Amino acid sequence: MVTFQDIEAARGRIAGAVYYSPCLPSIPLSGLTGMEIFCKLDNLQRTGSFKERGARNALDQLPPDQKKRGVIAASAGNHAQALAYQGKLLGIPATVVMPKFAPLLKITNCQKLGATVVLHGNDFGEARARADEIATEKGLAYIDGYDNPAIIAGQGTMGLEITEQIPDADAIIIPVGGAGLLAGVSLAVKSVRRTVKIVAVEAENVASFSAALHAGKPTKITMRPTLADGLAIPQVGANAFHIARPLVDAVVTVTEQEIALAILRLIELEKSVVEGAAATTLAACMSAKLKELAGRRIVLLLCGGNIDPNVLSRVIEGGLVADGRLGRFTAVISDRPGGLADLAALIASTGASIKQVVHDRAFASPDVSAVSVLCTVETRDHQHLADLRALLRSRGVELHDSE
Repeated sequence: MVTFQDIEAARGRIAGAVYYSPCLPSIPLSGLTGMEIFCKLDNLQRTGSFKERGARNALDQLPPDQKKRGVIAASAGNHAQALAYQGKLLGIPATVVMPKFAPLLKITNCQKLGATVVLHGNDFGEARARADEIATEKGLAYIDGYDNPAIIAGQGTMGLEITEQIPDADAIIIPVGGAGLLAGVSLAVKSVRRTVKIVAVEAENVASFSAALHAGKPTKITMRPTLADGLAIPQVGANAFHIARPLVDAVVTVTEQEIALAILRLIELEKSVVEGAAATTLAACMSAKLKELAGRRIVLLLCGGNIDPNVLSRVIEGGLVADGRLGRFTAVISDRPGGLADLAALIASTGASIKQVVHDRAFASPDVSAVSVLCTVETRDHQHLADLRALLRSRGVELHDSE
């Protein structure tokens, strides 16, 4: 079992090699949620996530002969990068096995950090099986990304920092995938201040911790695609679950749309780029599932910032749609000169902005004098978009929703 003393010892090992990240108040997020929000910015670590804490602690404790042979791990990306970077600092060869769906950015970063990258399998479970095979073949030490006691103790150092930075916090919201971060931070925090509420937040599509709670033990789930790829673990760790289970006060699940919107809010309001796993913490606060925390001092763990730029672009657009700030509809208008200009003028009169217009004559109505126009518009919110639709219909414009 991991103890509080293990976490304190881990802090000594990682000192100077892992960034003591700030935990700053956020006025805009506080206004948005009705809570007093503080953000623990571990997305500012060298490799962009909290995983360096556990990686450094685990690597530092390996026997000398094992350090020479090297280590291996299966990871969706963040643990792999942390192991590669800290291994490079310590002169320990690192091999990482990543699922084929792993973000390209994380794959490239691991390679740049000197790790041997193996892409295998469609999910973490398949990647783990391959990593075990390679470990046996080459005599490498397998470093579990979330259930290794040294990893859990290392992750717990974040909890120690938070208790120093925000000693009067009422609650800490922690993303949970394999539960290593949850276990380490909750153990550290509850050992110092038992009254702090620990809230675990999961992506709805990969809720392995909730499944374990329901079953009373870690149990494998069927995963679905999620923006929170860092939480895409089919089964929580046994050690992590045993530690975290009695320390967690509440568990919240969030939807993919809520995660996308939280990523957008963090970019716009907090000026922080985070990946889906980290955004789940804000998504939980925005979900109306934590009303009891209104007005309380809340720490959000923004624990990772390694989101693929292409995914980020799609997420931002999806967030704008969910926010009612990007809308699309098909308008049937006259194909005579001035028809499109009249439509544009009506849209402009509401203060909306046209982002894209596509004419469709081939599949328009049987009326040869009419044309279908697919319009993508920028609006302030859902009400503004609804007002625009209402105005167009009141002026005799035939509208069809576009999926």
